[in-house]
Amino acid sequence: MSVIEIKHLTKDFGFGRGVFDINLKVEKGEVYGFLGPNGAGKSTTIRHIMGFTKPGEGTIKVNGQDAWSDSAQIQKSLGYLPGEIAFPENLTGTQFIKMMAELRGMSDMTHTDYLIEKFQLEPSGSLKRMSLGMKRKLAVVTAFMHNPEILILDEPTSGLDPIMQQVFTDFIKEEKNKGKTILLSSHIFSEIDATCDKISMIREGKLISSFVANDLKHKDEKTYKIELENHEIYDLYMNNLPQNLGVTRTRPEQNQVFVHFKDSDTNQFIKYTSEYPINFCSELKFTLEDYFMSFYEEEGK
Repeated sequence: MSVIEIKHLTKDFGFGRGVFDINLKVEKGEVYGFLGPNGAGKSTTIRHIMGFTKPGEGTIKVNGQDAWSDSAQIQKSLGYLPGEIAFPENLTGTQFIKMMAELRGMSDMTHTDYLIEKFQLEPSGSLKRMSLGMKRKLAVVTAFMHNPEILILDEPTSGLDPIMQQVFTDFIKEEKNKGKTILLSSHIFSEIDATCDKISMIREGKLISSFVANDLKHKDEKTYKIELENHEIYDLYMNNLPQNLGVTRTRPEQNQVFVHFKDSDTNQFIKYTSEYPINFCSELKFTLEDYFMSFYEEEGK
């Protein structure tokens, strides 16, 4: 059974805003990446998982329970890190941590102390005067302090400096190794790429792709950037290029061409290209960002 299962989730706020026919499953022990630009529908989907919003259509189950009607029970086993943080300003960070511990019936603060040290949180100050980065650290600590089995993280490193972002990424890998189930929503490609087993991409409230992360990393296709010695040779190279070696982009003014082909055609590419004088030839690594942006390029054609 999937830990999180969303079927045909739709919430239409009008004027093209909302989420539309969202389907995804997060299995036990997975880190599932939810990738998309700001305003794409990531937070709206997460609010439905948390039971904060009732679906217009479709269902959301967490550990087999309905996310809307059983939200109070579900949240006992969840750690939730919201994208937008709002703390009661009349408390200190220490008081807020104590309040959260009491609400969760926690008496052993060993794990909390470990998190405070790991994320270099200074909780004694007033929440009203805390910096955005320190508030984000406090949100991280309180999301993880009760050692939940399921983690719902919405833009978790927003407001953290690069060092703390790396600390957080390493921590997510530790939690994954412990068998935690994690849904991580982000618009940061490197964050998703470094941690996630599966990824769904969302744009304008609709899923545009869902895939296993390693499948993208081990694509059986290559792209090379080549610069020919002069324009005459460039024309010859382009005119005689074998059909199974595709061209993705050209820069005639610089005598450059980007050639795309399958792994099985590598020898043919090398043999053909070696017949022409070139200034350089370099492989372009295909990234998660390349894949995501390809959907925008296709729409623009």
